[in-house]
Amino acid sequence: MAPSAAYRAPLRGPLGGAPGGAGGRGVSGWLWAVGGAVAAAAIGASVMFATGAFSSEPGPDLKGYAFRDDLCAATSLTPFANAHYRAKPSAGSGSGSSGASSPPNPQHSGSRMNSMDSMWCNISLTADHAGAGDYSSTWLYNSVTLHKKTDPGPEFADVYRAYEKQQTTVSYKVEPVTGLGDEAYLVTRNDPSGGGKSTYVVLAVRDGWLTYQSTWSGYAASSGGTAKPPSSSELATMLETSAKETLKRLRG
Repeated sequence: MAPSAAYRAPLRGPLGGAPGGAGGRGVSGWLWAVGGAVAAAAIGASVMFATGAFSSEPGPDLKGYAFRDDLCAATSLTPFANAHYRAKPSAGSGSGSSGASSPPNPQHSGSRMNSMDSMWCNISLTADHAGAGDYSSTWLYNSVTLHKKTDPGPEFADVYRAYEKQQTTVSYKVEPVTGLGDEAYLVTRNDPSGGGKSTYVVLAVRDGWLTYQSTWSGYAASSGGTAKPPSSSELATMLETSAKETLKRLRG
């Protein structure tokens, strides 16, 4: 019986060859090649997603700064030494009535966490010109944070501008500082009740995702003593000079 008009013979050749024919092998190889390329691309994409290559989250901009176990060793004390301040010697073991040893000076610590690395250094200073009857307390507090998950930039200025908003008898002046990192601020306390014997100055620096803070806190209690704290402008210069060298060492 002749085939009906509606019947069409199966196509032959490279586009419609039956499996096993010459055309079949051609299309089969082509499809396998395409399938392999798609599979490879899918695997590659999954690896890139896993490693964050397609992530919209910005990577930490640490600008070459690195964690240090001992921030005190990286802290430049030269400006303070030039102003005749030195680290106060640690008291010997067993000097107290209980026989316990006193804390070391300087003191340092640090920690490496998933979201940030942090380090700090506290140094008790004494003036070379301090008399035997002077009572004074002078500390330099340094801290550094390497932010690895969150950019500190959007909030950095407000953290220090907030000093000016405090509703207390003590007021603060906040000034921008040029030539240090991406942005820097100097915070100076005005304490009318201190009689000029108390000083408190903070220098804060942000460079990329690194934040740095150096604080001078000084008090001289003796009414007739010779130990007089530096002026706020002198302290600002010392803190800025120390910060430049310290940050350079943290990059080195």
